[in-house]
Amino acid sequence: MTEHYDVIVVGAGLSGVGAGARLLLDRPGTTFTVLEARDTIGGTWDLFRYPGVRSDSDMHTLGYPFRPWTAGQALADGPSILEYVEDTAREMGVDQHVRLHHRVTSASWSSEDARWTVTAERTDTGERVELTCGFLYSCTGYYRYDHGYEPEFEGRADYTGTVVHPQHWPADLDLAGKRVVVIGSGATAMTLVPAIAQTAAHVTMLQRSPTYVAALPSVDPIAAAVRERLPADAAYRVVRAKNIATSALSYRLSQRFPHAMRRILMDGVAKQLPEGYDVETHFGPSYGPWDQRLCVVPDGDLFTAISNGSASVVTDRIVRFTPGGLLLESGEELAADVVVTATGLELLLVGGMTLSVDGVDVDPTKTVAYKGMMLTGVPSFAFAIGYTNASWTLKCDLVSRYVVRLLDHMQEHGYDAVTPVEPPEPERLPLLDLSAGYVQRAAGSLPAQGIRPPWKLNQNYRKDVALLTRGPLDDEGVRFTRRSR
Repeated sequence: MTEHYDVIVVGAGLSGVGAGARLLLDRPGTTFTVLEARDTIGGTWDLFRYPGVRSDSDMHTLGYPFRPWTAGQALADGPSILEYVEDTAREMGVDQHVRLHHRVTSASWSSEDARWTVTAERTDTGERVELTCGFLYSCTGYYRYDHGYEPEFEGRADYTGTVVHPQHWPADLDLAGKRVVVIGSGATAMTLVPAIAQTAAHVTMLQRSPTYVAALPSVDPIAAAVRERLPADAAYRVVRAKNIATSALSYRLSQRFPHAMRRILMDGVAKQLPEGYDVETHFGPSYGPWDQRLCVVPDGDLFTAISNGSASVVTDRIVRFTPGGLLLESGEELAADVVVTATGLELLLVGGMTLSVDGVDVDPTKTVAYKGMMLTGVPSFAFAIGYTNASWTLKCDLVSRYVVRLLDHMQEHGYDAVTPVEPPEPERLPLLDLSAGYVQRAAGSLPAQGIRPPWKLNQNYRKDVALLTRGPLDDEGVRFTRRSR
Protein backbone atom coordinates (compact mmCIF):
# COMPACT_ATOMS: atom_id res chain seq x y z
CA MET A 1 0.00 0.00 0.00
CA THR A 2 1.32 3.45 -0.94
CA GLU A 3 1.46 5.77 2.05
CA HIS A 4 -0.89 8.72 1.76
CA TYR A 5 -0.65 12.09 3.51
CA ASP A 6 -2.75 15.22 3.54
CA VAL A 7 0.40 17.23 2.79
CA ILE A 8 3.91 16.39 1.62
CA VAL A 9 6.49 19.09 2.32
CA VAL A 10 9.66 18.92 0.23
CA GLY A 11 12.77 20.21 1.99
CA ALA A 12 13.72 20.38 5.67
CA GLY A 13 15.56 23.69 5.74
CA LEU A 14 14.44 26.95 7.32
CA SER A 15 11.19 27.14 5.33
CA GLY A 16 10.41 23.40 5.43
CA VAL A 17 10.75 23.23 9.20
CA GLY A 18 8.60 26.35 9.43
CA ALA A 19 5.95 24.74 7.20
CA GLY A 20 5.85 21.64 9.38
CA ALA A 21 5.59 23.76 12.51
CA ARG A 22 2.68 25.73 11.04
CA LEU A 23 0.80 22.51 10.24
CA LEU A 24 1.32 21.25 13.80
CA LEU A 25 0.40 24.60 15.38
CA ASP A 26 -2.46 25.78 13.19
CA ARG A 27 -3.92 22.58 11.77
CA PRO A 28 -3.45 19.78 14.30
CA GLY A 29 -4.50 16.41 12.97
CA THR A 30 -3.17 17.08 9.47
CA THR A 31 -1.13 14.13 8.27
CA PHE A 32 2.12 15.19 6.66
CA THR A 33 5.70 14.20 6.03
CA VAL A 34 8.77 16.27 5.17
CA LEU A 35 11.08 14.77 2.54
CA GLU A 36 14.71 15.89 2.73
CA ALA A 37 17.37 14.84 0.20
CA ARG A 38 20.32 15.35 2.51
CA ASP A 39 21.29 13.41 5.63
CA THR A 40 20.26 16.14 8.07
CA ILE A 41 17.88 19.05 8.43
CA GLY A 42 18.96 22.67 8.16
CA GLY A 43 19.17 23.27 4.42
CA THR A 44 21.37 26.24 3.59
CA TRP A 45 22.59 26.54 7.16
CA ASP A 46 23.96 23.03 7.17
CA LEU A 47 25.26 23.08 3.59
CA PHE A 48 27.40 26.22 3.77
CA ARG A 49 30.53 25.74 5.87
CA TYR A 50 32.82 28.49 4.58
CA PRO A 51 34.63 30.76 7.07
CA GLY A 52 32.44 33.40 8.69
CA VAL A 53 29.16 32.11 7.17
CA ARG A 54 26.31 34.17 8.57
CA SER A 55 23.01 35.79 7.74
CA ASP A 56 22.73 39.30 6.38
CA SER A 57 19.13 39.47 7.62
CA ASP A 58 18.50 40.13 11.29
CA MET A 59 17.35 37.11 13.26
CA HIS A 60 14.26 38.86 14.59
CA THR A 61 12.84 38.67 11.06
CA LEU A 62 14.75 35.64 9.75
CA GLY A 63 13.60 33.72 12.84
CA TYR A 64 10.13 32.23 13.17
CA PRO A 65 7.37 34.45 14.62
CA PHE A 66 6.21 31.54 16.80
CA ARG A 67 9.65 30.87 18.33
CA PRO A 68 11.55 33.97 19.48
CA TRP A 69 15.22 34.42 18.76
CA THR A 70 16.67 35.10 22.20
CA ALA A 71 20.42 35.32 21.52
CA GLY A 72 22.09 38.71 21.70
CA GLN A 73 23.46 38.79 18.17
CA ALA A 74 20.98 40.11 15.61
CA LEU A 75 23.22 39.16 12.64
CA ALA A 76 23.95 35.57 13.57
CA ASP A 77 26.60 33.14 12.37
CA GLY A 78 25.71 30.01 10.43
CA PRO A 79 26.20 27.47 13.24
CA SER A 80 23.91 29.49 15.54
CA ILE A 81 21.19 29.65 12.87
CA LEU A 82 21.51 25.91 12.23
CA GLU A 83 21.15 25.23 15.96
CA TYR A 84 18.05 27.44 16.03
CA VAL A 85 16.45 25.52 13.13
CA GLU A 86 17.33 22.15 14.69
CA ASP A 87 16.02 23.20 18.11
CA THR A 88 12.79 24.47 16.55
CA ALA A 89 12.27 21.19 14.69
CA ARG A 90 12.84 19.21 17.86
CA GLU A 91 10.77 21.38 20.21
CA MET A 92 7.83 21.64 17.80
CA GLY A 93 7.95 17.95 16.92
CA VAL A 94 8.65 18.55 13.23
CA ASP A 95 11.70 16.26 13.36
CA GLN A 96 9.36 13.31 13.94
CA HIS A 97 7.85 13.92 10.49
CA VAL A 98 11.12 14.31 8.55
CA ARG A 99 12.42 11.58 6.25
CA LEU A 100 16.07 12.14 5.47
CA HIS A 101 17.83 10.78 2.34
CA HIS A 102 14.65 11.25 0.26
CA ARG A 103 15.37 13.25 -2.91
CA VAL A 104 12.10 14.03 -4.70
CA THR A 105 12.56 13.52 -8.42
CA SER A 106 9.01 13.87 -9.74
CA ALA A 107 5.40 14.45 -8.79
CA SER A 108 2.36 13.66 -10.92
CA TRP A 109 -1.16 14.91 -10.31
CA SER A 110 -4.27 12.85 -11.08
CA SER A 111 -7.47 14.86 -11.38
CA GLU A 112 -9.50 11.65 -11.20
CA ASP A 113 -8.02 10.80 -7.81
CA ALA A 114 -7.36 14.42 -6.74
CA ARG A 115 -3.95 13.53 -5.43
CA TRP A 116 -0.25 13.76 -6.13
CA THR A 117 1.98 10.74 -6.55
CA VAL A 118 5.41 11.79 -5.36
CA THR A 119 8.46 9.79 -6.39
CA ALA A 120 11.65 10.03 -4.34
CA GLU A 121 15.04 8.39 -4.58
CA ARG A 122 16.71 7.19 -1.40
CA THR A 123 20.12 8.85 -1.52
CA ASP A 124 21.53 6.32 0.94
CA THR A 125 20.27 3.10 -0.65
CA GLY A 126 19.20 4.06 -4.19
CA GLU A 127 15.71 2.72 -3.47
CA ARG A 128 12.74 4.30 -5.29
CA VAL A 129 9.91 5.40 -3.00
CA GLU A 130 6.38 6.48 -3.91
CA LEU A 131 4.05 8.42 -1.64
CA THR A 132 0.75 10.19 -2.31
CA CYS A 133 -0.76 13.37 -0.94
CA GLY A 134 -3.64 15.76 -1.42
CA PHE A 135 -1.43 18.86 -1.32
CA LEU A 136 2.22 19.26 -2.32
CA TYR A 137 4.29 22.03 -0.76
CA SER A 138 7.81 22.72 -2.05
CA CYS A 139 10.16 24.33 0.48
CA THR A 140 13.37 23.65 -1.42
CA GLY A 141 14.69 27.19 -1.66
CA TYR A 142 15.73 28.61 -4.98
CA TYR A 143 19.23 27.35 -5.80
CA ARG A 144 21.05 24.13 -6.67
CA TYR A 145 22.59 22.32 -3.74
CA ASP A 146 24.98 20.13 -5.73
CA HIS A 147 27.04 22.97 -7.19
CA GLY A 148 27.26 26.74 -7.40
CA TYR A 149 27.84 28.94 -10.40
CA GLU A 150 31.39 29.12 -11.74
CA PRO A 151 32.08 30.95 -15.02
CA GLU A 152 34.63 29.58 -17.45
CA PHE A 153 37.98 31.25 -16.89
CA GLU A 154 40.67 31.03 -19.55
CA GLY A 155 43.89 29.43 -18.35
CA ARG A 156 42.43 27.85 -15.24
CA ALA A 157 44.22 24.59 -16.00
CA ASP A 158 47.54 26.49 -15.90
CA TYR A 159 47.00 27.70 -12.34
CA THR A 160 49.18 25.87 -9.81
CA GLY A 161 47.32 26.99 -6.67
CA THR A 162 44.03 25.90 -5.12
CA VAL A 163 40.59 26.90 -6.43
CA VAL A 164 37.56 26.49 -4.17
CA HIS A 165 33.89 27.47 -4.40
CA PRO A 166 32.28 28.57 -1.10
CA GLN A 167 29.34 26.20 -1.61
CA HIS A 168 31.74 23.25 -1.25
CA TRP A 169 34.33 24.46 1.22
CA PRO A 170 36.91 21.78 2.15
CA ALA A 171 37.02 21.17 5.89
CA ASP A 172 40.80 20.79 5.81
CA LEU A 173 41.62 23.94 3.83
CA ASP A 174 44.29 25.88 5.74
CA LEU A 175 44.65 29.52 4.67
CA ALA A 176 47.13 30.59 7.34
CA GLY A 177 49.86 32.70 5.77
CA LYS A 178 48.39 32.31 2.26
CA ARG A 179 47.70 34.95 -0.36
CA VAL A 180 43.99 34.63 -1.15
CA VAL A 181 41.92 36.18 -3.92
CA VAL A 182 38.15 36.08 -3.49
CA ILE A 183 36.35 36.60 -6.81
CA GLY A 184 32.98 38.26 -6.29
CA SER A 185 31.25 41.23 -4.70
CA GLY A 186 28.13 39.70 -3.18
CA ALA A 187 27.21 38.78 0.37
CA THR A 188 29.31 35.60 0.31
CA ALA A 189 32.47 37.42 -0.73
CA MET A 190 31.93 40.14 1.86
CA THR A 191 31.47 37.50 4.53
CA LEU A 192 34.55 35.54 3.51
CA VAL A 193 37.03 38.39 3.21
CA PRO A 194 37.10 39.62 6.83
CA ALA A 195 36.93 36.05 8.16
CA ILE A 196 39.86 34.85 6.03
CA ALA A 197 41.84 38.03 6.67
CA GLN A 198 42.26 37.05 10.31
CA THR A 199 44.77 34.31 9.38
CA ALA A 200 45.75 34.74 5.73
CA ALA A 201 48.81 36.74 4.68
CA HIS A 202 46.50 38.97 2.65
CA VAL A 203 43.05 38.76 1.07
CA THR A 204 41.99 40.56 -2.10
CA MET A 205 38.33 40.88 -3.02
CA LEU A 206 38.37 41.01 -6.82
CA GLN A 207 35.16 42.36 -8.25
CA ARG A 208 34.01 43.14 -11.74
CA SER A 209 31.63 45.79 -10.39
CA PRO A 210 30.81 47.06 -6.90
CA THR A 211 27.82 46.39 -4.66
CA TYR A 212 26.03 48.61 -2.17
CA VAL A 213 27.18 47.86 1.37
CA ALA A 214 25.92 49.00 4.75
CA ALA A 215 27.47 48.38 8.15
CA LEU A 216 25.11 47.42 10.97
CA PRO A 217 25.86 46.47 14.57
CA SER A 218 25.80 42.72 15.12
CA VAL A 219 24.10 43.38 18.45
CA ASP A 220 21.04 45.62 18.06
CA PRO A 221 21.21 48.18 20.90
CA ILE A 222 17.47 48.90 20.67
CA ALA A 223 16.69 45.18 20.91
CA ALA A 224 18.93 44.89 23.95
CA ALA A 225 17.16 47.80 25.64
CA VAL A 226 13.70 46.40 24.85
CA ARG A 227 14.65 42.96 26.21
CA GLU A 228 15.63 44.56 29.52
CA ARG A 229 12.16 46.08 29.92
CA LEU A 230 9.77 43.51 28.45
CA PRO A 231 9.18 39.74 28.72
CA ALA A 232 10.99 37.73 26.05
CA ASP A 233 7.94 37.08 23.82
CA ALA A 234 6.76 40.69 23.94
CA ALA A 235 10.27 42.02 23.33
CA TYR A 236 10.64 39.75 20.31
CA ARG A 237 7.38 41.01 18.80
CA VAL A 238 8.34 44.64 19.34
CA VAL A 239 11.83 44.28 17.85
CA ARG A 240 10.51 42.19 14.98
CA ALA A 241 7.92 44.84 14.13
CA LYS A 242 10.57 47.56 14.37
CA ASN A 243 12.93 45.70 12.02
CA ILE A 244 10.20 44.91 9.52
CA ALA A 245 9.19 48.58 9.40
CA THR A 246 12.79 49.78 9.13
CA SER A 247 13.57 47.39 6.27
CA ALA A 248 10.40 48.33 4.39
CA LEU A 249 11.11 52.04 4.83
CA SER A 250 14.66 51.63 3.53
CA TYR A 251 13.38 49.82 0.44
CA ARG A 252 10.63 52.37 -0.27
CA LEU A 253 12.98 55.31 0.10
CA SER A 254 15.48 53.60 -2.20
CA GLN A 255 12.81 53.20 -4.85
CA ARG A 256 11.44 56.74 -4.53
CA PHE A 257 14.69 58.64 -3.90
CA PRO A 258 17.49 56.50 -5.35
CA HIS A 259 20.01 59.35 -5.66
CA ALA A 260 19.58 60.45 -2.06
CA MET A 261 19.80 56.88 -0.75
CA ARG A 262 22.89 56.27 -2.86
CA ARG A 263 24.55 59.28 -1.28
CA ILE A 264 23.61 58.13 2.23
CA LEU A 265 25.03 54.65 1.59
CA MET A 266 28.21 55.98 0.00
CA ASP A 267 28.77 58.46 2.83
CA GLY A 268 28.31 55.64 5.31
CA VAL A 269 31.03 53.61 3.59
CA ALA A 270 33.40 56.59 3.37
CA LYS A 271 33.18 57.14 7.12
CA GLN A 272 34.33 53.54 7.69
CA LEU A 273 37.40 53.73 5.45
CA PRO A 274 40.69 55.69 5.53
CA GLU A 275 40.64 59.25 4.23
CA GLY A 276 41.23 59.38 0.49
CA TYR A 277 40.02 55.84 -0.18
CA ASP A 278 38.45 55.54 -3.66
CA VAL A 279 34.92 54.79 -2.45
CA GLU A 280 33.29 55.59 -5.80
CA THR A 281 35.35 53.02 -7.71
CA HIS A 282 35.08 50.17 -5.22
CA PHE A 283 31.71 50.78 -3.52
CA GLY A 284 29.76 52.90 -6.02
CA PRO A 285 27.52 50.63 -8.16
CA SER A 286 26.18 51.69 -11.54
CA TYR A 287 22.63 50.65 -10.54
CA GLY A 288 20.23 52.11 -7.99
CA PRO A 289 19.94 50.97 -4.37
CA TRP A 290 17.94 47.73 -4.07
CA ASP A 291 18.01 47.02 -7.82
CA GLN A 292 20.16 44.25 -6.41
CA ARG A 293 20.15 43.01 -2.84
CA LEU A 294 21.94 45.30 -0.40
CA CYS A 295 24.90 43.68 1.41
CA VAL A 296 25.14 44.09 5.17
CA VAL A 297 28.43 43.75 7.05
CA PRO A 298 28.20 43.31 10.83
CA ASP A 299 30.11 45.89 12.83
CA GLY A 300 31.77 47.03 9.58
CA ASP A 301 34.14 44.03 9.69
CA LEU A 302 34.92 44.27 5.96
CA PHE A 303 35.90 47.92 6.34
CA THR A 304 38.05 47.12 9.37
CA ALA A 305 40.00 44.52 7.37
CA ILE A 306 40.53 47.01 4.54
CA SER A 307 41.58 49.76 6.95
CA ASN A 308 44.16 47.64 8.77
CA GLY A 309 45.66 46.39 5.52
CA SER A 310 44.80 42.70 5.89
CA ALA A 311 42.37 42.95 2.96
CA SER A 312 41.99 45.05 -0.17
CA VAL A 313 39.48 45.53 -2.97
CA VAL A 314 40.39 45.47 -6.66
CA THR A 315 37.76 46.45 -9.23
CA ASP A 316 38.80 45.02 -12.58
CA ARG A 317 38.08 42.22 -15.04
CA ILE A 318 39.87 38.90 -15.31
CA VAL A 319 41.68 38.15 -18.54
CA ARG A 320 42.91 34.71 -17.53
CA PHE A 321 44.40 32.57 -14.82
CA THR A 322 48.18 32.40 -14.80
CA PRO A 323 50.34 29.77 -13.08
CA GLY A 324 50.68 32.08 -10.06
CA GLY A 325 47.40 33.95 -9.96
CA LEU A 326 45.17 36.12 -12.13
CA LEU A 327 45.93 38.49 -15.00
CA LEU A 328 43.58 41.50 -15.13
CA GLU A 329 42.51 43.78 -17.99
CA SER A 330 44.47 46.63 -16.42
CA GLY A 331 47.64 44.55 -16.90
CA GLU A 332 48.03 43.91 -13.18
CA GLU A 333 48.65 40.33 -12.08
CA LEU A 334 47.30 39.30 -8.69
CA ALA A 335 49.45 36.66 -7.03
CA ALA A 336 47.38 34.02 -5.25
CA ASP A 337 48.03 30.78 -3.43
CA VAL A 338 44.26 30.22 -3.20
CA VAL A 339 41.46 31.55 -5.41
CA VAL A 340 37.93 31.47 -3.99
CA THR A 341 35.24 31.69 -6.66
CA ALA A 342 32.42 33.43 -4.79
CA THR A 343 30.74 33.88 -8.15
CA GLY A 344 27.20 33.06 -7.14
CA LEU A 345 24.47 30.48 -7.18
CA GLU A 346 22.58 28.56 -9.82
CA LEU A 347 18.85 28.99 -9.43
CA LEU A 348 16.76 25.82 -9.41
CA LEU A 349 13.00 25.91 -9.13
CA VAL A 350 11.28 23.45 -6.74
CA GLY A 351 14.47 21.52 -6.09
CA GLY A 352 14.67 20.25 -9.65
CA MET A 353 11.68 17.92 -9.38
CA THR A 354 9.55 17.51 -12.49
CA LEU A 355 5.81 18.09 -12.26
CA SER A 356 3.06 16.67 -14.43
CA VAL A 357 -0.71 17.10 -14.45
CA ASP A 358 -2.84 14.27 -15.83
CA GLY A 359 0.13 12.92 -17.77
CA VAL A 360 1.22 16.25 -19.25
CA ASP A 361 4.57 17.66 -18.09
CA VAL A 362 4.47 21.12 -16.56
CA ASP A 363 6.73 23.69 -18.21
CA PRO A 364 7.29 26.28 -15.46
CA THR A 365 8.15 28.97 -18.02
CA LYS A 366 4.63 28.67 -19.44
CA THR A 367 3.02 29.28 -16.03
CA VAL A 368 2.26 32.41 -14.03
CA ALA A 369 2.81 32.66 -10.30
CA TYR A 370 -0.36 33.19 -8.29
CA LYS A 371 0.23 35.27 -5.13
CA GLY A 372 3.91 34.43 -5.50
CA MET A 373 3.31 30.91 -4.20
CA MET A 374 1.30 28.76 -6.68
CA LEU A 375 1.49 28.05 -10.42
CA THR A 376 -1.32 28.46 -12.92
CA GLY A 377 -2.68 25.15 -14.14
CA VAL A 378 -0.98 23.16 -11.35
CA PRO A 379 -3.52 21.90 -8.78
CA SER A 380 -3.01 21.82 -5.02
CA PHE A 381 0.63 22.84 -5.16
CA ALA A 382 2.52 25.67 -3.48
CA PHE A 383 6.12 26.78 -3.25
CA ALA A 384 7.88 28.96 -0.69
CA ILE A 385 10.26 31.65 -1.90
CA GLY A 386 11.20 34.53 0.37
CA TYR A 387 11.51 38.23 -0.34
CA THR A 388 14.35 39.69 -2.37
CA ASN A 389 14.15 42.96 -0.42
CA ALA A 390 13.64 41.64 3.11
CA SER A 391 14.08 38.55 5.25
CA TRP A 392 13.46 35.16 3.61
CA THR A 393 11.32 33.82 6.44
CA LEU A 394 8.86 36.72 6.46
CA LYS A 395 7.34 35.62 3.15
CA CYS A 396 7.79 31.88 3.66
CA ASP A 397 5.86 31.93 6.93
CA LEU A 398 3.03 33.86 5.27
CA VAL A 399 2.89 31.23 2.52
CA SER A 400 2.68 28.45 5.12
CA ARG A 401 -0.14 30.25 6.89
CA TYR A 402 -1.93 30.65 3.58
CA VAL A 403 -1.56 26.93 2.83
CA VAL A 404 -3.20 26.20 6.19
CA ARG A 405 -6.07 28.56 5.30
CA LEU A 406 -6.49 26.85 1.93
CA LEU A 407 -6.65 23.40 3.51
CA ASP A 408 -9.21 24.58 6.06
CA HIS A 409 -11.34 26.19 3.33
CA MET A 410 -11.24 23.08 1.16
CA GLN A 411 -12.22 20.84 4.04
CA GLU A 412 -15.03 23.15 5.11
CA HIS A 413 -16.56 23.29 1.62
CA GLY A 414 -15.82 19.72 0.53
CA TYR A 415 -13.33 20.69 -2.19
CA ASP A 416 -10.68 18.22 -3.36
CA ALA A 417 -8.45 20.53 -5.38
CA VAL A 418 -7.52 24.17 -5.88
CA THR A 419 -6.00 25.31 -9.18
CA PRO A 420 -4.75 28.80 -10.09
CA VAL A 421 -5.96 30.05 -13.47
CA GLU A 422 -4.30 32.28 -16.07
CA PRO A 423 -4.72 36.03 -15.71
CA PRO A 424 -6.90 37.57 -18.43
CA GLU A 425 -4.23 40.10 -19.42
CA PRO A 426 -1.55 38.82 -21.83
CA GLU A 427 1.25 40.95 -20.34
CA ARG A 428 3.88 39.17 -18.24
CA LEU A 429 6.65 40.35 -15.91
CA PRO A 430 9.73 38.49 -14.63
CA LEU A 431 9.10 36.58 -11.41
CA LEU A 432 12.17 38.07 -9.72
CA ASP A 433 12.74 41.71 -10.57
CA LEU A 434 16.43 41.93 -9.73
CA SER A 435 19.38 42.75 -11.96
CA ALA A 436 21.65 40.34 -10.08
CA GLY A 437 23.57 37.90 -12.27
CA TYR A 438 22.13 34.75 -10.70
CA VAL A 439 18.60 36.01 -11.39
CA GLN A 440 19.33 37.09 -14.96
CA ARG A 441 21.03 33.77 -15.80
CA ALA A 442 17.92 31.86 -14.73
CA ALA A 443 15.30 34.23 -16.10
CA GLY A 444 14.45 31.91 -18.98
CA SER A 445 13.66 28.98 -16.70
CA LEU A 446 11.33 30.64 -14.19
CA PRO A 447 7.57 31.28 -14.15
CA ALA A 448 6.33 34.76 -14.90
CA GLN A 449 4.16 37.05 -12.83
CA GLY A 450 1.17 39.06 -13.96
CA ILE A 451 0.71 42.82 -14.07
CA ARG A 452 -1.80 43.01 -11.21
CA PRO A 453 -2.86 41.09 -8.10
CA PRO A 454 -3.37 38.27 -7.41
CA TRP A 455 -0.79 37.32 -10.05
CA LYS A 456 1.67 40.12 -9.28
CA LEU A 457 4.16 39.88 -6.42
CA ASN A 458 3.92 42.57 -3.79
CA GLN A 459 7.47 42.38 -2.37
CA ASN A 460 5.79 44.15 0.53
CA TYR A 461 5.28 42.40 3.86
CA ARG A 462 2.49 44.67 5.08
CA LYS A 463 0.44 44.10 1.93
CA ASP A 464 1.13 40.37 1.99
CA VAL A 465 -0.03 40.07 5.59
CA ALA A 466 -3.38 41.46 4.50
CA LEU A 467 -3.51 39.39 1.32
CA LEU A 468 -2.34 36.03 2.66
CA THR A 469 -3.67 35.99 6.22
CA ARG A 470 -6.97 37.87 5.80
CA GLY A 471 -7.63 38.20 2.07
CA PRO A 472 -10.26 36.15 0.21
CA LEU A 473 -9.38 32.58 -0.70
CA ASP A 474 -11.95 32.14 -3.46
CA ASP A 475 -11.03 34.92 -5.88
CA GLU A 476 -10.71 35.32 -9.65
CA GLY A 477 -7.28 33.70 -9.67
CA VAL A 478 -8.26 30.20 -8.50
CA ARG A 479 -10.76 27.46 -9.15
CA PHE A 480 -11.90 25.05 -6.43
CA THR A 481 -13.20 21.68 -7.59
CA ARG A 482 -14.65 18.43 -6.30
CA ARG A 483 -13.78 15.12 -7.89
CA SER A 484 -16.45 12.72 -9.09
CA ARG A 485 -17.28 10.32 -6.29
